[in-house]
Amino acid sequence: MLTKITGSHLHGVEAFPISVEVYVGNGLGYSITGQPDDIVRESLTRVEIAIKSMGFHMPRQKLSINLSPAYIRKTGAGYDVPIAVGILKASGQLDDLGKLNDYLLAGELGLDGSIYPIPGTLCMAELAVKDRLRGIVIPEGNAQEACLMAGIEIYGVNHLKQVLQFIRSDVDIAINLPSLLAWQPSEPADIPDFREVRGQYRVKRGLEVAAAGGHNSLIIGPPGVGKTMLASRLPSILPPMTSQEMLETTKIYSISGQNLSGAGPVTERPFRNPHHTASAISLIGGGSVPHPGEISLAHNGVLFLDEFYEFSRMAIETLRQPMEEGKVRIARAKMSLEYPADFMLVVAMNPCFCGYFGHPTRKCSCSRRALEYYRRKIAGPLLDRIDLHIEAEPVPLSELAEEQEESECSAVIRQRVIQAREVQDRRYYKVKGVSCNARMPDKEISNYCRLDPIARRFLFKQMEKLQLSVRAYSRILKLGRTIADLAGSKEVELEHVAEAVSFRGLDRAVQLENKRYHRDKDSG
Repeated sequence: MLTKITGSHLHGVEAFPISVEVYVGNGLGYSITGQPDDIVRESLTRVEIAIKSMGFHMPRQKLSINLSPAYIRKTGAGYDVPIAVGILKASGQLDDLGKLNDYLLAGELGLDGSIYPIPGTLCMAELAVKDRLRGIVIPEGNAQEACLMAGIEIYGVNHLKQVLQFIRSDVDIAINLPSLLAWQPSEPADIPDFREVRGQYRVKRGLEVAAAGGHNSLIIGPPGVGKTMLASRLPSILPPMTSQEMLETTKIYSISGQNLSGAGPVTERPFRNPHHTASAISLIGGGSVPHPGEISLAHNGVLFLDEFYEFSRMAIETLRQPMEEGKVRIARAKMSLEYPADFMLVVAMNPCFCGYFGHPTRKCSCSRRALEYYRRKIAGPLLDRIDLHIEAEPVPLSELAEEQEESECSAVIRQRVIQAREVQDRRYYKVKGVSCNARMPDKEISNYCRLDPIARRFLFKQMEKLQLSVRAYSRILKLGRTIADLAGSKEVELEHVAEAVSFRGLDRAVQLENKRYHRDKDSG
């Protein structure tokens, strides 16, 4: 007897239907075809013991299981439940009331018939909606996540006997949980507040501009000035997530297996802070079984790279394309897939090896050659993609002691950021995939970043002085647009451009070093 059950295969952040075909007939032996990996092959052992533990029997005939289409490599333990149900139905031990044609089944089996959570059930629920299925039967631990997708029935089960009871009867075990529309973005919780930071007004202003426009930023300064402390407070001023952003981010965490605890959707913007020993693969994703990397886990949030210079050159260079395109493509010999990676990059680093280049009181011990080597670690094309170079300077102890006023709290700064983002939402509501100034298409710059003659001459003069690239030019204009939005100005004026140029401090420092080097070389 032949039976077919609908399963699912994950490819990137998308799920595709898999037909689990089970045949029981004359002959001997068990086989699984359709490019199964080792985990799928092992499912027969799990399924056999689980079936016997429930009082059923494995057929003593030829058992052939085909996972179609055969050209896709099947991975993971999510095929256990459809394989078990298919075996029982094909061997005549399970009567179907016609439900199997309308439902997608997925789940990992334990030896006693228990069903354990699996990655990617939100993507499977989305597939069920697209294919107009009636619903899905998934592990109970995944039910809250899958209920984000409205329009289908969600059946959460924790044992195989519940699946069988549902199939052969009219028992309704659907879980009524809020859909995505009912979930609200949560306020930043347990995040340090900017109120606790004394001084460093320049860095606070830079991070406010970065949050308002979604801009990449670099914080550079000597050790102990609070670079990490300030960056860790950035999530407290980010705008709330939209419903679409919550859905996109939750899908990534679902397929990565980081959302198996039944916690529901991701309602706070991610803040990822990988260690500086992280490899290029861990940042961009991939591996023998491809999985999302840190840049995808930071989608719609922040990727913070502390001690930026300590990251490997290869890891740093892999960031360039995703920063530009908002996605990462992973190509392997047998597959090619794509993950979203629309993130804000925030990096923190010392100005040199010893950390005291440009320090007002301490002398730098690095040689010129060492300083040049240190600066070359960040390639020009990557530096062009970082909109703000924020210089963090030591705060004098006398200033800390005399300061009586409380610093501005994160809630006040966040309100300004939200207002600026609302302006941008209205501006780009017709432009697909654009939600902030940092993602403004270059073709729209002439429409939204027009400069008067005085501001244009000033910018051209600064471009020539710092020898900036065309990419840096467009980045400065977008940054000026954000500063104007924060000020409530419809036009980008001279003061906004001047402030945007002032945030290119690393370009200015490198240019001064180059001039000093060539002057010394000519005189020598």
